[in-house]
Amino acid sequence: MAYRIAMGGIHIESSTFTPYRSSHKDFRLRRGRELLGSYSWLEDYKGTVEAIPLIHARALPGGIVSQEFFEEWFKELMDSLKKAMAGKPIDGVFLDIHGAMSVEGMMDAEGEIAKEIRRIVGDDVIISTTMDLHGNVSNQLFEASDLLTCYRTAPHIDQGVTRRRAFENLINLLEHKERRFVKAKIDLPILLPGEKTSTEVEPGRSLYGKLEGITQKDGIIDAALWMGYPWADQPRCHTALVVTGTDQGLVKNEIEVLAKEVWESRHQFEFVGPVANLKESVKRALESNKVPYFISDTGDNPGAGGSGDMNLLLKSFLQINRQKTIQKKVLFASMFDPESIEQIYQNKDKAEFILSLGDKVDGSYGGPVELRVKIQQLFQDPIAGRSAVVKLDNIYIIVTEQRFQYGSQEAYSRAGIERLDDFDIIVVKMGYLEPDLSRAANGWVMALTPGAVSQDMKNIPYHNLRRPLFPMDQFDQEPDIKAYLIER
Repeated sequence: MAYRIAMGGIHIESSTFTPYRSSHKDFRLRRGRELLGSYSWLEDYKGTVEAIPLIHARALPGGIVSQEFFEEWFKELMDSLKKAMAGKPIDGVFLDIHGAMSVEGMMDAEGEIAKEIRRIVGDDVIISTTMDLHGNVSNQLFEASDLLTCYRTAPHIDQGVTRRRAFENLINLLEHKERRFVKAKIDLPILLPGEKTSTEVEPGRSLYGKLEGITQKDGIIDAALWMGYPWADQPRCHTALVVTGTDQGLVKNEIEVLAKEVWESRHQFEFVGPVANLKESVKRALESNKVPYFISDTGDNPGAGGSGDMNLLLKSFLQINRQKTIQKKVLFASMFDPESIEQIYQNKDKAEFILSLGDKVDGSYGGPVELRVKIQQLFQDPIAGRSAVVKLDNIYIIVTEQRFQYGSQEAYSRAGIERLDDFDIIVVKMGYLEPDLSRAANGWVMALTPGAVSQDMKNIPYHNLRRPLFPMDQFDQEPDIKAYLIER
């Protein structure tokens, strides 16, 4: 008889430091065959598993999720779960989430979701939760889930592998349902941005590299390490570890040893690439002979929850250009501004026109900048919506109707840009470069700009974090690294 597994979830990072609100228009909803089709490895379980699609929602990282959208999605998830259970029991729930969602009026959205799922399905159903390593693991989420795991790479190149591992762990437990197992969790008072915790450099590389070795030991099911999400002001935001297995003594030892290594490595976490303030970043790019030279606008990174419409770097280049035309070819990828897109499409037959661009979501950094532009290209993007490339002298700007992050060659190709080295300087709204850009870059600097996802964590106005917390606070004594154990 096939195991009946219900599948669904929600995936978004939410900064609580931006006025932007993520709502229905930001999410892509998957149901039915489309949802199951996003997990290609389900084909390997035909005859073994009856996969029951619930609903899954996914959005680019953004602001706090509106209560209206969340309640609509939440109701559908729970109603579909109850329907799946009507007349026939289910064996498991595969909960696919990011782990750093913020919702209006809630401090622990994913914990509440897992808690309600557990209430509905009861104690005998196995819940396996798969997450981003930049998610946050509250005690509520940990207690409601039997299995928790997360990505082991940043940049994230193992999302599919992680989801499959979470599913396999679920099936393995069901096949040995008579066995008792134990899960252990340790919270560490560390909160670092992803730009300091890449797994491509030390100490992230070695720490995450240890996880596979731990899981190879008899008596261990899974081991996971979350670095946490630093741009939400919530008590659950910090580093966490979870180890699951059938050997309680081994589980306890492995998680405590790894937690101590993470704590002792805390001072070794540094920015994954070169950094500079805004002014120095622009100077380095203009003086460099490396092509293309990338500037990361870290404070307005939509991949971490930034609004994507800040124009501080653009203003800096325009100011220099007014004094003397910049000879280098510069690309800004991109600027989220639906008002400007409307204006661009209305003026598509004009040779040039005045555009008031950017800084409309927040407005606290000087407001829009006015510039006279020519339209280079109009195009439609499946995620960014109506879009355009406009130019002033040698400065080119991709403007989008919806928030989007230009992190892949495919995205640039849709904008009519086939070769990144056609530009001397490319300004991108991200932290560390995504793989396609990293391979293309001959020079790079992360500009430590202000914004909703500022890297200047000591000056972020937190009120709800559990303190003390490294690196914002000094520690008079070492934290008590002791596992929280639950036997199932």
